[in-house]
Amino acid sequence: MKDGTIVFPVEATKKKEKDGKTVSLIMYLKDTTNWTLSKGMSDDGCSDPSVVEWKDKLMMMTACDDGRRRVYESGDKGDSWTEALGTLSRVWGNKHEGNVKGVGSGFSTAKIDNRDVMLVTLPVYSKEEDNSKGVVHLWLTDNTHIVDIGPVSGDDDVAASSLLYRSGDNNEEKLIALYEKKKGDADTPSLGMVSVRLTEQLKRVKEVVATWKEVDERVSKLCLTSIAAVSKSTGDGCGAVITDGLVGFLSGKFSDGTWKDEYLGVNATVKNGKNGAATGYPDGVKFTGRGAWAEWPVGSQGDNQLYHFANYNFTLVATVSFDGVPKGDTPIPLMGVRADSDGVTKIMELSYGSGKKWQVLCSDGTTTKLKSTWEPQTQYQVAIVLQNGKQGSAYVDGQRVCGSAQRGLEATEPQEISHFYIGGDGGSAGNTAGDEGVSVNVRNVLLYNRPLTFSGPDAEVEKDVASPAGAVSRTKTRDEMKTEGNPATTQQVPTASSSHAVGEAAGNAGTMRGSGPLPSLLLLLGLWGFAAL
Repeated sequence: MKDGTIVFPVEATKKKEKDGKTVSLIMYLKDTTNWTLSKGMSDDGCSDPSVVEWKDKLMMMTACDDGRRRVYESGDKGDSWTEALGTLSRVWGNKHEGNVKGVGSGFSTAKIDNRDVMLVTLPVYSKEEDNSKGVVHLWLTDNTHIVDIGPVSGDDDVAASSLLYRSGDNNEEKLIALYEKKKGDADTPSLGMVSVRLTEQLKRVKEVVATWKEVDERVSKLCLTSIAAVSKSTGDGCGAVITDGLVGFLSGKFSDGTWKDEYLGVNATVKNGKNGAATGYPDGVKFTGRGAWAEWPVGSQGDNQLYHFANYNFTLVATVSFDGVPKGDTPIPLMGVRADSDGVTKIMELSYGSGKKWQVLCSDGTTTKLKSTWEPQTQYQVAIVLQNGKQGSAYVDGQRVCGSAQRGLEATEPQEISHFYIGGDGGSAGNTAGDEGVSVNVRNVLLYNRPLTFSGPDAEVEKDVASPAGAVSRTKTRDEMKTEGNPATTQQVPTASSSHAVGEAAGNAGTMRGSGPLPSLLLLLGLWGFAAL
């Protein structure tokens, strides 16, 4: 560590328990001749720990029996550990489907182009049936964005791995992967060690970091344009604030059915359907007809879910405008969230319909129409927000809907998010007569790993109306996370904190108060960091 402390990850077994559960912890040495074993430890069933120092904390990655890799944070040298649910925890799968034991990961830090990053090596398993061969991939993250740099182990069948990074100029900078190579057959397996210098992968890492910087600058200009009147006093607009917690950005990179994430993370898939068409814009996509829509995956990604944070906290923001007015009684979905492995259950949805009406499906299963209307060829900024895994709200030009709606807490199984949908919902409903030419232009879609809210008057709404097909109240609560050691042992779903960690009291979701006309959402985003202080 920076203070001279030497830290080693440790795997232990609880002998007092009949099943002898494995846990992960650390031991450290500083200014003494004796090692100190940390008081805190991971959840039961989490093994193969890897530890790095990240800013003012230790971060420990573990492979857990539930099939996910959990990441923990500690600011007190392991006296207590907090699961980083809002960032890296449960992003990566632990093992391939089947009886494949979890293995240790490579975990290292580096400073690339003046940005602190973490580098991770993990095995990725083929989706082919009965294929448990693991190929090590290198992953890059700055604790917000995550990018798969690609494979590093060739055709080898790989188990555990580790990473070594040495900074320096020109040829002095090195990134080396060390991994276990499986040899032999199932009856007589053996392991060999392979060392690989990752020169090309390091070049790609630098390219990705440069892209992150360039996209941050572009997003900051979006904010400057939107709040020019209030940003003059600061001189730099809201650049550092609007990008704080910004994970994904869909804008003008659309081709061949793929809407690419500008941060190189998770791409959205655009589908025309039977009665629809999608065309690209310089900063977005135009969806025409009910059959056109985009799917932005969360749980539907599979083993590795880069947007796993969305199960707890997120804000999805977009700028939209409409061409034409729907004629039928069924509104057209604009953006929303589906849950469960089959992606059928609707959690929240914002839609537009006849009479130029906005309609919102709240997280408690109720549906509300706004009294205000929208106008064709007029831009609006809209958002859907989830906080604490249960409280959902929506915003139309800064006006809040469903502010007090919460899903029920009767059941005990988690109901995980499958994907976001944009421009439509992938439903099979055909065009209502006269709706074939109705379209929505969706521009500059921003996905945050935190909830953004503000205090102020709610939108005026009509009485609740019938919920759309597929809408189901979220009646399943997330499993409680338990961590052994000191201080407390019970963790709860996180609120909007800077670390997005479980087990900490946090209530600093972005808040802004104002009078008179409500500000636009980008104004809200631009001032979020200042209002939360």
